Amino acid sequence: MTEVLEPWKDFNVAMVGATAALAGLVIVAASVNISRIVTARTITARLAAAIATLVLALVASGVGLVPGISAPWYGTLVAVVAVVAGVFQAHATIRIAREHASAFRLKFFKAALGFVPIAAYFAAGVVTVAAPRAGLALAAGGCLAAIASAIVISWVALVEVLR
Repeated sequence: MTEVLEPWKDFNVAMVGATAALAGLVIVAASVNISRIVTARTITARLAAAIATLVLALVASGVGLVPGISAPWYGTLVAVVAVVAGVFQAHATIRIAREHASAFRLKFFKAALGFVPIAAYFAAGVVTVAAPRAGLALAAGGCLAAIASAIVISWVALVEVLR
């Protein structure tokens, strides 16, 4: 871990634990109604996107704890993992748009919520390469947004499966 990442150590340790626990809870909660969830394509895609966002936060925080990692490497890895999480969110958004074409405007905000932490992490990755301190602050915002959006998206998905 480099000098610029050292002040973020406690934050990263806390976020690794929080995001790992939340991802596990979402998976366990979904498994309770898994037979209903797998028949609803939009719900499956939403839950996958929420879990991918939590994994993004987990990986970004975990990579921030790697001894000797440089800020440019950290930023590059965070940007790459953000793109992967973005694929899951894009897939969920496309599913929602196809299955709810008439009401997609109303559902647009739900879909957009999932892109907020991904965009923050991607920006953090890019900015960290050039301006590490600013990039790490963006990553912290992305992490908190990831937790909040994943909780909201998971809750909505788990409630919708029971309707």
